[in-house]
Amino acid sequence: MRRPKRVGYGSQIILILVIIFLAWLIRNVKGGPIAEVYQLILSPFQPKADQVKLLTNAKIIELEARNRELERQNQKLQQLLGYVKKQQGEVIVAPVIGRSADYWWQQFTIGRGSAEGIKKDFVVTGVGGLIGKISEVTPNTSRVLLISDPTSRVGVTMSRTRYLGVIQGQGSNEAVMRFFEKVSDVKVGDIVTTSSVSRLYPAGFPVGKVKSVNLNTGPAPEAVIELTAPFSYLEWVVVHPH
Repeated sequence: MRRPKRVGYGSQIILILVIIFLAWLIRNVKGGPIAEVYQLILSPFQPKADQVKLLTNAKIIELEARNRELERQNQKLQQLLGYVKKQQGEVIVAPVIGRSADYWWQQFTIGRGSAEGIKKDFVVTGVGGLIGKISEVTPNTSRVLLISDPTSRVGVTMSRTRYLGVIQGQGSNEAVMRFFEKVSDVKVGDIVTTSSVSRLYPAGFPVGKVKSVNLNTGPAPEAVIELTAPFSYLEWVVVHPH
């Protein structure tokens, strides 16, 4: 009688190692994507058609993501182009190339500098309104001090009533406007622009709109201004030479 064929020691060792590896893998994923582990192990043994299908689906997803990003960039550039066309005089369009989370509301760096004619104190705006001014310049980059910086001051005017005041940044997309005199006619939604008496900024740049008003503060009333420039997601800005 023929005896059953025994599995060699080498095969037993390989089987034990595979079992140990699977146990380690399942333990480290903590019972999570077991199906993914299973797929990873069996992928070399899957039919070629299935592998081609997986690769095709991955490529389609990648192309769709790239297409969505291109559409978004095109939309932003079209808005920027429309904004630039409305500006008086020559302007310099610059990309935002550096921004620190620690100074998100204080400053950022743009990819244009003195080689393109940019100088300190040039005004910086964007789609939506005033952003700040140039504080430092190198040949190929410039640093922009934002009006949302707590050290920033901007002379402003209420478009509807012509009341004058100054806004101070609060490290957010809101600023505080302090009026120069007692006022009684300020409404939520009133538009605020740079003032003709400002020494740092030309008159007429949109700054924000009134979010709330407190007429009882002293020595003069105050208003919270919601800044209209999209400070949180700026990618391109416009620099205005003097």
